[in-house]
Amino acid sequence: MKFFSFIFAVCLPGMVFAQQVDTLSKDSIQHTPKQSVMKTRGLNPPQIKSFIVPAVLISYGLVSLGNNAIRRLDYSTRAELQEDHPTFALHADNFLQFAPGAAFYALNLAGVKSKHGIVDGTAIYVLAEAIMSGSTFSVKHMVGRVRPDGADNYSFPSGHTANAFAAAEFLNQEYRDVSPWIGYAGYTVATATGVLRMYNNKHWVSDVVAGAGFGIASTKLAYLIYPHLKKLVMGKQAMKYSLVPMYQQKAAGLSFNGTF
Repeated sequence: MKFFSFIFAVCLPGMVFAQQVDTLSKDSIQHTPKQSVMKTRGLNPPQIKSFIVPAVLISYGLVSLGNNAIRRLDYSTRAELQEDHPTFALHADNFLQFAPGAAFYALNLAGVKSKHGIVDGTAIYVLAEAIMSGSTFSVKHMVGRVRPDGADNYSFPSGHTANAFAAAEFLNQEYRDVSPWIGYAGYTVATATGVLRMYNNKHWVSDVVAGAGFGIASTKLAYLIYPHLKKLVMGKQAMKYSLVPMYQQKAAGLSFNGTF
């Protein structure tokens, strides 16, 4: 079916492999002292040119707000989905959107170290979510597009998809030096979230594509902003912390200790 080829051609391979734009090249790593490489890996934020892909995805969505071929694709795809799957009702998208973010904590607790520790990683993730939520909420209210099922006027862009791709980009940034397949898995889950939003008749194709762009851009912005924000808040202070599993009174949890 044509919507499958469109979604996976635009939303998955393009965005996954585009993340390599802001990855250190192998040649530069080979010719850089080990300590400098580790320092660069920890602090090097996404480059400005890595925003090209999310900008293209957002632009695609904005173009669909007019009466053109992209908007007609929205209608034809929705009609095809409803014809082939009129009673489809699998709402796993409500949970899948959080899976890449949850994977960050699961991997850390399993001993697979991320680029940033739990505290800094959480701060970056929260900042990315704040940027994503603020931008998508504002655009939803400014645009006022009706959902395919007519439920409300907040269809563009897809918030679920934006959330999923923000988390997927976060997972990719934190673990791309460990294994690129971790990032690929996150983007696969995010793509599935967007596809399910269309299957459930909650969003148009262009809503999902734009949502992916908003999500990726939000996380990239968070990585650019966070070092400066942290310096502004903490100055030259360094925080030492420990996060260990605990079991007490028949309840499992985490014990956090931090000092400046």
